[in-house]
Amino acid sequence: MSAILYPIANSPAQALEQPVGRAARESDAQRLAGEAVSFVREFVGQPFRDEEEARRVWAARLDGPGSGLQPEDRFCDLKPIIQRSRVPFVAPHSVWRLSVGYWKIGAVVNPKADLPQARAARRTRKGDLPDTAALGALAHQPLRPIKPQQPLDIGLFEVPMPEDPQRLIPDE
Repeated sequence: MSAILYPIANSPAQALEQPVGRAARESDAQRLAGEAVSFVREFVGQPFRDEEEARRVWAARLDGPGSGLQPEDRFCDLKPIIQRSRVPFVAPHSVWRLSVGYWKIGAVVNPKADLPQARAARRTRKGDLPDTAALGALAHQPLRPIKPQQPLDIGLFEVPMPEDPQRLIPDE
C-alpha cells in the first residue's frame, strides 16, 4: 500500500494547480520546501447545495468507483458544512465543499494550541464561556492522552501455546 503524497503549497488552490512538490512525511516536505511546513486541511472552490453536483465538478480529484485515481493522489475529500443564513427565518442547510489536505509552507501559528482538551475544559467550567474561535480550536485539536498508557499485564503468569503462539494460556 502506497502512502498519500500530499502537495506542498502556500494555499489550497496552489496545492491543486501548481504545488512546489509532494511528500508523504513532514521531514520530506520540509526538505523539498526548504523551510518549516505544517499539515493543514482547507476548503477550496465554491459551495454546492447538492453532493452529486459537487462530485461531478470535482470528479477528477475524488476517489470513487471507476475514478482511476491513484492511491498517492487521494488528498481531496468532499465535506458537508452547515451554512447559516444572516436572515433569521431561513433555516440552516448543508453545502458541500472540497477539502484539500496539504503541507502548508511556513509555520502555522495556532494561538489556541495551549488550550486544555475539550473533555477537561467541559468538566472544569471555570471562568467565562469560550468564544467561537476557542470552541473551534477545541473541536479541531488532536486528541491527547490524559495519562500515559499502562503496559499490558501479560506474561507474568502466562505463556504462549506451543501450537498457536498468538494465544496465551495460564502458567501453573
